Amino acid sequence: MTRRKASGKGGSGGKPPPERSEPGLGEPESDHVPIALVVAVVLTAFLEVLDITIVNVALPHMLGAFAATPDQITWILTSYMVAAAVVMPLTGFLSNWLGRRRLLFLSIVGFTASSALCGMAWNLESMVVFRLAQGVFGAPLVPLSQGIILDAFPKERHGQALAIFGLGIMVAPVAGPALGGYLTELYSWRTVFYINIPIGIFALVLAMGHLPKRAIKDIQTDWVGLGLLVLAVGSLQYVLDQGQTRDWFNSKVIVVGTIIAVFASAAFFLRGWNKSNNIIDLSLLKNRNFIAGTLAITAYGISLYGWMAVMPLFTQRLLGYPADLAGTLFIPRALVSALTLAITGSILVRMFDARWLVTAGLIFTALGTFPMAYFSLYVDFWGIATPGMIAGIGTGLFFVPLTATAFSTVPNAKYDEASGFYALMRGIGGSIGIAVVSWLLVRQSQIHFNELTAHITPFNRDLVPYLAERGLGPLSPEAGPAVVQEITRQAYMLAFNDIFWFIAVVTLAIIPLVFLMKRPEKVSLVPARA
Repeated sequence: MTRRKASGKGGSGGKPPPERSEPGLGEPESDHVPIALVVAVVLTAFLEVLDITIVNVALPHMLGAFAATPDQITWILTSYMVAAAVVMPLTGFLSNWLGRRRLLFLSIVGFTASSALCGMAWNLESMVVFRLAQGVFGAPLVPLSQGIILDAFPKERHGQALAIFGLGIMVAPVAGPALGGYLTELYSWRTVFYINIPIGIFALVLAMGHLPKRAIKDIQTDWVGLGLLVLAVGSLQYVLDQGQTRDWFNSKVIVVGTIIAVFASAAFFLRGWNKSNNIIDLSLLKNRNFIAGTLAITAYGISLYGWMAVMPLFTQRLLGYPADLAGTLFIPRALVSALTLAITGSILVRMFDARWLVTAGLIFTALGTFPMAYFSLYVDFWGIATPGMIAGIGTGLFFVPLTATAFSTVPNAKYDEASGFYALMRGIGGSIGIAVVSWLLVRQSQIHFNELTAHITPFNRDLVPYLAERGLGPLSPEAGPAVVQEITRQAYMLAFNDIFWFIAVVTLAIIPLVFLMKRPEKVSLVPARA
C-alpha cells in the first residue's frame, strides 16, 4: 500500500499535506444506490473477464488470418493475461494516485479503444501489442468494480451487491465460449473484439456523473517494490501460459522464468512484509478471513478455468462439435449460475452461516464434475450440459458468501487494494488450472495410448470383428492406421476422464480452507432502503 508524503517543513513536522479532491459530484446519500453506476461497473467487469475466454474459440480462425503457427497464436492470449496480471495488483496504488473516478474512466476508454484496435489488427505483431494494451487498461476494471459496488451498497446489503457483481465475473468466463463461437461462426473473428465497443461506450455514459468523488492522496511510490512485483507476477504468468507449449522445464526460457518468479516473489515479500509504504499493503495477508478466502478463490479458479479450458477441446476436437454448438454447452451452466447467485445474494446469505453455503457450493460443483469422469465418446448434448448445470448451482452458492466473508473484516479504505489482490489470485488460479489440465491431457493420453496398444496382438479376439465391420482384414494396408486412430480417440477420452476426476478432487480439497475463516455475522434481515 502507498502512504501520504510527510511535509517535513516548518512547524508542521510530519503532518501530511491536505488531500486533493477529484473533480465531480459529491458523495451520494448513504441510503441511495445509484443503479446506473452499478450497471456500469458490472458491465465493465463482465467485459474484462469475458475477454479471457471469448477469444479462445476464435483462435483457429486467427491462425489462418495471420499465417501463424499454433505456438505463435497463443501470444494473443498470453499477452493479455500477463499484462492484466501485472497491473491488477496495482489497482489500489493507481486508485490513490489518480483517483478512483479518473482510473475508472481511463480504464473504460483505454479498454474500449484497444478492443477496436484488436479488431482492426493487420498482423500477429500488431494484435499482440493491442492485446497488451487491452490487458493493461482492463486490469483495474474488476477490482475497481468490486470496490465501487461494495461502497455503493450499505453493509447489510453486501450479499446482494456481490450477487450482482458475481453475475459479471463468474458468469462471463462461462458465457465467453458461447458468445465467441456464435460471433465467429455467423460473422467474423473480429467481432469478438468489436462487441466490446458499444458495451464500453454504454458503460462509460452510465458511469459519468454517478461515481462519487474521493480524495486523491499525495503518495510516495515504492519503485523497488513495484519492480519486484512486476517481475514476480509477469514471470509467473508467462511460465503458466507458455509452459505446456515449450515443454515445461525442458525449455531454458521456462526455467529462467521460474527462477525469476521465485526469487522476485521472495524478495518482494521479505522486503515489504513490515514496510509501511509498500506498493501493496501486505498487512492484508495477516487478516485471517481475507487470506483464507483468497486461497479458496485461487483454488476454485483452478477448478473453474481448468474445466472451461478442457471442455472446448473435448467437444470440438474429440466429439467433432462446431464452435457455435460447443459454445452453447456453456449456456445452461451460465444461466443456472446467474439464478443461484441472485437467490444466494438476496436470500440465503441472510439465513445461513456463509461458510456452510460455500461448502455446499463446493459439493455441488464436485457433484456436477464427477459424472464427467464417466463420459464416453457417445455422450450427447444434454449428457454434457446436465452435469454442468449441477456444477453451476455450486458456482452460484460459492462466490457470494466466500467474498462477503473474506471482505467482512477488510476496512472500506482498503477495498480497492484488497480487491486487486483478490482478483489477481483468482486469475493466477485460473492460469494454474489451464496449465495443469493441458499438461495432464498430454501426459495421460500418452499413458493410456501405451496401455491400449499393448492389447493389440494377433490373439485379441475383438480385433478381427472390429476390422471386419469396416471392410478390412488384419493384413489390409488400411488396418494399421484405422486401429491407431481409434486407440488415439479412446486414449484421449480416458485422459479427459482423468482430468474431470482431478478437477472434482481439487474442488473438494478447498473445503478445509473455508473453516479457517472466522464465523461471520449473518446479514440483517431488516429491509434496507433503496
